[in-house]
Amino acid sequence: MWDEAAGLGGLFLAAFGAATLLPFQSEVVFAAMQAAGAAPLGWMLAVASIGNTLGSVVNYWMGRGAERLKHRRWFPASAGQMARAQDWYGRWGLWTLLLSWAPPGDAITVVAGVMRTPFWTFLALVAVAKTGRYLVLAGALDRLL
Repeated sequence: MWDEAAGLGGLFLAAFGAATLLPFQSEVVFAAMQAAGAAPLGWMLAVASIGNTLGSVVNYWMGRGAERLKHRRWFPASAGQMARAQDWYGRWGLWTLLLSWAPPGDAITVVAGVMRTPFWTFLALVAVAKTGRYLVLAGALDRLL
C-alpha cells in the first residue's frame, strides 16, 4: 500500500515537473510503473494527467504575470509585436493548446497566459491533451508488454 502511494506520489511529481519549464520526463516514470504493475493503471492515468495539467496551470499563471511586465524596456516583444501575436493567437492559437503534450507545449501554455486565454477554456483543452497523451502511452505500452 505504501509502495503504491509512494510510486503514485513520485509519478505526480514527475508529471507536474515535466509540464513546467523544468527538464523532467514523466513518460519514463509512467512506463516503468506500468511495466512493473506498481499501481492500478486507472490511478496512474488519473495521477499523471492531473499532475501534468496542474504543471501547465503554473505555466499559464507565469504567463499571466509576465504580461504585466510588457512595458518594461527589457521585455522581449514590442507593443506592436504583442498586438500581432494576440491577433494571431485569437484566431489560431487557442487550438494549439491541444498540442500542450508535445515538446513545445510548455511554451504554448505560457503564451496562453500572456494572451489571456480564459482560464476554464485553457484548463479544458490542456486536460484533454494531457490525458490523451497518457492514454496513448498506456495503450502503446500495453501492446508492447
